[in-house]
Amino acid sequence: MSDRLGTGLVAISAISFGTLGVLGKLAGAAGLSIPTVLALRFSVATLLVWGWLGARGELRLLSGRSLLVGLGLGGLGYATMSALYFLGLEYLTAGLVGIVLYTYPVIVVALSIAVLDEPVTPRTVAALAVALSGVVLIAGADPSGVDIRGVFIVLGAAVVYALYIVIGRQALTTVDSRTLTAHVLPAAAVSFVVFGSFTGQLQLPTELSSWAIVVAIGVFATAIPIFSFFAGMARIGASRASIVSTFEPAGTLALGAIVLGEPVTLVTVLGGGLVVAGVVLVETD
Repeated sequence: MSDRLGTGLVAISAISFGTLGVLGKLAGAAGLSIPTVLALRFSVATLLVWGWLGARGELRLLSGRSLLVGLGLGGLGYATMSALYFLGLEYLTAGLVGIVLYTYPVIVVALSIAVLDEPVTPRTVAALAVALSGVVLIAGADPSGVDIRGVFIVLGAAVVYALYIVIGRQALTTVDSRTLTAHVLPAAAVSFVVFGSFTGQLQLPTELSSWAIVVAIGVFATAIPIFSFFAGMARIGASRASIVSTFEPAGTLALGAIVLGEPVTLVTVLGGGLVVAGVVLVETD
């Protein structure tokens, strides 16, 4: 039951994270800068998580090494990954960014073997191969016009995210997922507030519709998925969680079609099927 619950939580996280692409496009169309979106994204999520934990009497403040790890995961790890991801979009198509970023499960599996001593079975490796094949099909790789700078930037994001997951997994041995999330979010918010202020790119939205987009990003694309990912990873481990998280591009595909009217081809449907098959495979391991 714990494994199924863990898999379900990570799947919810992936689907929620999948809303970021659609909401991000809406934010861009509204004229919001990247530092503004990310600063408000993590600020809104912080208010939500802290308010919920405070109301339940479950808000706990870390100290010592655990505090440094929590703040580092947010202010350095998650913030850096987010910044590199959006920077990569300046050089590559969204599809290619998705393909390159989703090399991170491979890195997580390798790190899990080397650092966490997590068991990685042949079925897990097969599930990873099937799921990543689906991601490639969904993203619709187009090798033409590839900028090598963008490839290296997004590979950097994948490495940072893999390290974030593995370090987060180690932190969860001594800190519960909700407490860790409560420290990751404000640390990431402060990073982008400082960066946005320093570069002159930080400005509050002036339209109600823009605030609605930002709040949606903070709730559905940040607080819910980070919470559920840590909770799920605590149950099924880092390597399996990274594979289940490949649900994300399938969720983005569906939302893009529903909200933005983006086309859905046979290839993308087949890719989504492979992603689901990979998740089912790892779930039955």
